[in-house]
Amino acid sequence: MGTGEQMTTETDTDTNNVFRQAIVGLQMLFVAFGALVLVPILTGLNPSVALFTAGVGTLIFQVVTRREVPIFLASSFAFIAPIIYGVQTWGIPATLSGLLAAGLVYLVLASLIMIRGQGIIHKVLPPVVVGPVIMVIGLNLAPVAVHLATGRTGDGTAVLVAQGPALTVAFVSLLVTVFAVLLGRGMVRLISILIGISAGYLVSYAFGLIDFAPVFQAPFFAIPEFVTPRLNWQAILFIVPVAVAPAIEHIGDMLAISHVTGKNYLEKPGLHRTLMGDGLATSFAAMVGGPPNTTYSEVTGAVTLTRAFNPAIMTWAAFSAILLSFSGTLGALLGTIPTPVMGGIMTLLFGTIATIGMNTLVREGTNLSQPRNMVIVSLILVFGIGDMALGYSGFMVRGIGLAAIIGVLLNLILPGKIARDEA
Repeated sequence: MGTGEQMTTETDTDTNNVFRQAIVGLQMLFVAFGALVLVPILTGLNPSVALFTAGVGTLIFQVVTRREVPIFLASSFAFIAPIIYGVQTWGIPATLSGLLAAGLVYLVLASLIMIRGQGIIHKVLPPVVVGPVIMVIGLNLAPVAVHLATGRTGDGTAVLVAQGPALTVAFVSLLVTVFAVLLGRGMVRLISILIGISAGYLVSYAFGLIDFAPVFQAPFFAIPEFVTPRLNWQAILFIVPVAVAPAIEHIGDMLAISHVTGKNYLEKPGLHRTLMGDGLATSFAAMVGGPPNTTYSEVTGAVTLTRAFNPAIMTWAAFSAILLSFSGTLGALLGTIPTPVMGGIMTLLFGTIATIGMNTLVREGTNLSQPRNMVIVSLILVFGIGDMALGYSGFMVRGIGLAAIIGVLLNLILPGKIARDEA
């Protein structure tokens, strides 16, 4: 083969790789899209701004972490209740000042870890804590997946699609995705979730569940409605404590994605860098009117299923999000995806996250017959899955965040600690 032919072949290969990365990146955005826009809709923020800040936030995260972690950042569920209260009490600009300060909490935690070293993580977050917390991340969201799959809103309060057609659409999305994962090879396996969404979308169209009117009415180009924060100390003092819970959840996400890819991201690029990436992304989002951006459990589940470990894929997902934020037409088209389509996919993704947590306990040899370990795991699971809430009217910690805090505290104060969880 001549030099010219060899260069042409290499160019074609590079083009194919870029195309594959772009398609899989778009798939990752599809995975995150439903929950990504759900948070701003529930809290009164602008969905287009949320798309924009998710994309830019992911790029910020990649710069800080040296583009080593296959993670997409998006709206955090942990902040939904505080944002709703803040918007109703002080307004959006004032609430944004609290979210801006919450991002700074991440930077403080990152600095502490950088000063104290990684040893503090192994002491505070052993597998007996991390494993069940990761399980809770998936199982706590299981009702959301079921609600969506049965045609209701994520909280189950309103019916969007009749249950019969909804379950049909959800099962088609789920089964097609499962078969694509198990039987697919190469590109088919990489875009298995996108294939499942497409199949569910076609069935939805056959049932008459898709309305294209918003697509035709939406402008092709529209600048997102950015909002700047206004200093309000009451909002800051109210929202800042909430940041502790998703920060702990972030550590669980990092451990989960580390186990999935076989790389220790807590060591390289380092937990201080990943926390710093979340913090800067959250603060940036608050500066322009978006919800806090944190590492996304749904994407961890998608990475597990597709084995798409290249961080460049998340770069494409980020650029896709930014592009969509400026296109009313494209955003409206994504908005036509019926909730049962995403519900079918989410039932698999959330279960996958829980399985990762189980695997964490198994691979680290955690002995659950020890009373100490049994107590820690049991309370984390019940507090997290049961959505236990503790606090007062002005501040409440619940669900995943509370389960993580309880696990850390129990590990530090319960007697009978055994170094390697030996029998």
